Amino acid sequence: MKCIALARLLQLSSQALPIGGYSHSQGLESAIEAGVVCDDASLLRWITDVCEYCMRGFEIPCLLAMAAAWASGDAARAAELNDDFLATRESAELRAAAVQMGYSLRALLCVLPDLPAEMMNALRSMHEPSLPCVWSAASSAWRIEPTEAVVGYAWNWAENQVLAAMKAMPLGQSAGQRVLLDLGKRIAQLAGPVAAVAAAQPPERCANFAPGLAILSSQHESQYSRLFRS
Repeated sequence: MKCIALARLLQLSSQALPIGGYSHSQGLESAIEAGVVCDDASLLRWITDVCEYCMRGFEIPCLLAMAAAWASGDAARAAELNDDFLATRESAELRAAAVQMGYSLRALLCVLPDLPAEMMNALRSMHEPSLPCVWSAASSAWRIEPTEAVVGYAWNWAENQVLAAMKAMPLGQSAGQRVLLDLGKRIAQLAGPVAAVAAAQPPERCANFAPGLAILSSQHESQYSRLFRS
């Protein structure tokens, strides 16, 4: 991996990226309120399950398909995949989170100097660009290899989950780092196989069936006391 591509991947994957990720728990806060997640072991199980059934099952293949569409200059296909992705969000809050962060990342990319004008025009034309759609456009423009893109995207999501847990439950920094250490190994293990699956079949043949996440995320919409928007 070239050093400049690595630097761009680190920038995209950083929690300092100003897209509002810190304000979303992606359903985790509701799981904590319900007692499903109560310590580092249950947190690891929750993140691993969502990673397996949602990220690996659909979101990452969709991300890779979007990146391939951008790389080939097929903005129409990228827009189609974006609509498909938003249609699979399990609740109104999860859909809103994907759109809000996608909109914020698009606004950020618009003020950066090195993305192709054609790509930016295509992104501007989208009414509701999702986070993976805009993220994949940037990763494609910055020549980030698909496997590395998967690792960066999944790591950013997993790290945000751990940070959200540290705000919403008694979880120390050392415990959080132990969870991340285990998650890093799992993410590295899934990156290659997911990339291979995405190359072999389109996202339309993948699925992200996770009824537990859907129910808890829907319950979060009326949760009385909460820190996060989703």
